[in-house]
Amino acid sequence: MNKKLVIAMVGVLLLGGGVAGGAVWYMGKQAATGGEGKAVKHEEPKAETEPPKYITVEKVIVMLKRSEGEVVTHYLSADLVVATTAKQEKECKEHLPLLRSVAVKALSGLPMSKAATMSIDQFADELNKAFDETYAKDKRERPFSEVMIGKLILE
Repeated sequence: MNKKLVIAMVGVLLLGGGVAGGAVWYMGKQAATGGEGKAVKHEEPKAETEPPKYITVEKVIVMLKRSEGEVVTHYLSADLVVATTAKQEKECKEHLPLLRSVAVKALSGLPMSKAATMSIDQFADELNKAFDETYAKDKRERPFSEVMIGKLILE
């Protein structure tokens, strides 16, 4: 009698497993077709932004503004990095002389006492503000998203 009970239990378990497997398969098929019998494509979300391109504006050198009574001349040398897109890369390269000019104008107005206490982020913020003002004044769109500092030397 024990053998018959074991065989019956195995049969019930196999039948239950088969029914459960069939239900999972059927539900998976329904989810894939959207429940209406039509196949639904499961697309990976596309990246909304393309990877940035970086352009370097090398050797922006300015003489810093002297404080009252100061006789020593101080200089600032910076390499700027401009983040742009592949579509705007050519236009951004055409704007490099303007970028250099705006950077020189913005940085040369700083006194050494202030420049010595500024962080890299503060320099980048000053430059980005100067670029925003210049492009707003000219009523043009910037061909880059931001300006970063690649190298900075105060002397």
